Amino acid sequence: MLIHVGKNRSVAIDLRLAVWLALVAGAVNAAGFRALGYFSANMTGNVSTASDMLALGRWGSALWFLSLLAAFVAGAMVSSMLIDAGRARRIHGVYAFSIVAEAVLLLILAALDLAFPVAVGGRLMMVGLSFLMGLQNAATTRISDGRVRTSHVSGIATDLGIELASVLRRSRSPGARSAAMRARLTLHLATLAAFFGGGVAGVLGYERIGPWVFVLVAGVLLALAVPELRRAYGTETR
Repeated sequence: MLIHVGKNRSVAIDLRLAVWLALVAGAVNAAGFRALGYFSANMTGNVSTASDMLALGRWGSALWFLSLLAAFVAGAMVSSMLIDAGRARRIHGVYAFSIVAEAVLLLILAALDLAFPVAVGGRLMMVGLSFLMGLQNAATTRISDGRVRTSHVSGIATDLGIELASVLRRSRSPGARSAAMRARLTLHLATLAAFFGGGVAGVLGYERIGPWVFVLVAGVLLALAVPELRRAYGTETR
């Protein structure tokens, strides 16, 4: 799931990656909103709100929403730089290392949220969560050649509509091409459903255990990435 890259990936591998990491993204995005009132992954909404604030002369608020965008972009940039550096050095499992890094940073943010009141650590927490969402999106986009985007709901919904139209248009066309379209449709549907389900779980989790929900999400990321690293290096040494 976190080892094979690009054309070496099957539909089933992409589907597992999409479901698990969309669950994580949905949980982080919704729990962050429940805790702090902002979205860490919704860059379309953040940019629209920033433009609204700017037009109304509310410069401070506009800069705040733009800072979330900047953090998201920075996360994607750092992720890509680390992946490029790892691939240049032929580090096996570099994408799994990216997910481990995301989990560790999420644990640090959860500790800050537990240690400091919202008035002190809230904005730092949101900037950090946006950074993590950018990091995750870049890793999943790179490893899947753009087929998997775990928190870009507008893009997922667009792809879903395109694939629905293709399937309906070619519903009477047999063969591998029709099967491939249905596989892509399943991928987009599953990603959207997982993001939605993760959001519900994130809010319910935050309501019950507060910032510890981020610790649980970090545990899920580690549970996904660590076995992949073991598998990668086990394969490499045989």
